[in-house]
Amino acid sequence: MFRIFIALLFINFCYSQSYYVYVAAESDDTVSVLKFDGDNFEETDRVTVGIMPTENEGPHGITIDPSGKYWYLTLAHGSPNGSLVKYSTENNEPLSKVELGLFPATMQISPKTGLLYAANFNLHGLMRTSTVSVVDPENMVEITKIKTGIMPHGSRISIDGTTHYSVAMMSGELFEIDALDLSVKRILSLDNNSNYRNAMHHSKVKPTWVTPHPNGKKLYIAGNGSDEIFVVDLESFSVEDKLSTGKGPYNLAISPDGKILLATLKSEGAVSIWSLKNNKLLKKIKNTTSIPHGVVISPDNKYAFVSVEGVGGDPGKVDLINLETLSLQGSINVGKQAGGIAFWKIEQ
Repeated sequence: MFRIFIALLFINFCYSQSYYVYVAAESDDTVSVLKFDGDNFEETDRVTVGIMPTENEGPHGITIDPSGKYWYLTLAHGSPNGSLVKYSTENNEPLSKVELGLFPATMQISPKTGLLYAANFNLHGLMRTSTVSVVDPENMVEITKIKTGIMPHGSRISIDGTTHYSVAMMSGELFEIDALDLSVKRILSLDNNSNYRNAMHHSKVKPTWVTPHPNGKKLYIAGNGSDEIFVVDLESFSVEDKLSTGKGPYNLAISPDGKILLATLKSEGAVSIWSLKNNKLLKKIKNTTSIPHGVVISPDNKYAFVSVEGVGGDPGKVDLINLETLSLQGSINVGKQAGGIAFWKIEQ
């Protein structure tokens, strides 16, 4: 009996895993490090970010490099431009900083080029075309700015690292950029599903996020203004399907195995979960507070972590969804207006 007990303890030890995520609180100038060990969900660190204690610098986007050694944060507010800051995951100390454009927002690093691509959302600027900044994250130098559409957002990289995608919220366009030669290859208008450029067109779709499918054949785009998800075929570069979501889809995430899609519904305070086998809604889960923002899925496809902004002086939250049971498993308070969220690692 004792041997069986020891064997069970050993099995439990071997298979117990801890999941770590980073989440930015835009109204508190803080970033929280969260740990979920399968039972307990806790905040292990809260990092004060920015250099002006008397001003809100607005940490918005957050990403972690493929090695897991560094995390990067966009500070949306500046004089006038925002910036990108590099931190060590070992001690969460800042290492270097580079100025970008007006209101830099979402970003990702290509595993192919090693470069970081950040969308300059231009929230407080004039309604004109903005850019995607391309940064060498090792030396923290901006290489160039690539002109795209009005209020670009949802900066994502293809699985093979060769292509960058973003959407322009106010001009309603999808942009495909060659991550190697840094040129715009194709542009798709989501309002009329055509390959044309009309930067001054004010979109009814208001796309806020784009994410590639792991199979490299499709893109999924959140139509925040039209309450739907667009399915784009990459070979024809056209919309092949639209999924009716409910109010205000904002951010999207696809499980690494390509089986399910999650969408935060910013105007409903909920998260919808879709099967990508048949594009059917599996479940809609209510968040623990108002205004869900970002969502990330663990590499083993088991859990989703959703940042929820909250309202007014309420704390932000991160909701934990079990993707095997399709249920809310936990929630934890973080700083106010929780937004950008990134998965760090699984640790045995």
